[in-house]
Amino acid sequence: MKAILTLALAAIATLSAAGPAEPSGQNWSESERWAAFEFFAGEWTGAESATFGEGRGDRTYELVLQDAYLLSRNRSVFPPHEGLPDGDVHDDWTILSFDRDRDTYVLRQFNSEGYVNTFVLDAASSPPERMIFVLEESENARGTRATLTLTRIDANAFEEVFDLTLPGATESITIRSRWTRSIP
Repeated sequence: MKAILTLALAAIATLSAAGPAEPSGQNWSESERWAAFEFFAGEWTGAESATFGEGRGDRTYELVLQDAYLLSRNRSVFPPHEGLPDGDVHDDWTILSFDRDRDTYVLRQFNSEGYVNTFVLDAASSPPERMIFVLEESENARGTRATLTLTRIDANAFEEVFDLTLPGATESITIRSRWTRSIP
């Protein structure tokens, strides 16, 4: 259970089985590149729900390195309860970049548990309202399949759904989070 919980929490931040995503075909211009993601800039609080319990999160998003990347810092806390007697604290940094060669966005997640997940934007996405990122590779968890779906609810809220299937598993773990803007 601890291994499943650790891996599931490792990708909360910021994930359906699929191989590498195809290029988006969106052909974004330089000026449009971050327009779909401007919504996320600022500070957020989240209510998180998973098979292993309820939690809370705090997250920030900001453009960094001369606006070349979108950086998110996340902390999720799941308090102790039956099935998770010690509770859990998860930290991650997520860096979103634009891959010009593939004409798509790439999301890299660095987790406190030692996992580095690389996701690509699925061509079926419709930024900025709904973005689906498909796991392309997971460092230290090969064979994992996952999707991360971000759906804008309104000007100050979005839903995040993380679906994770571990190697050899027949059932997935789903973590749902509702994020509310706390400071723009």
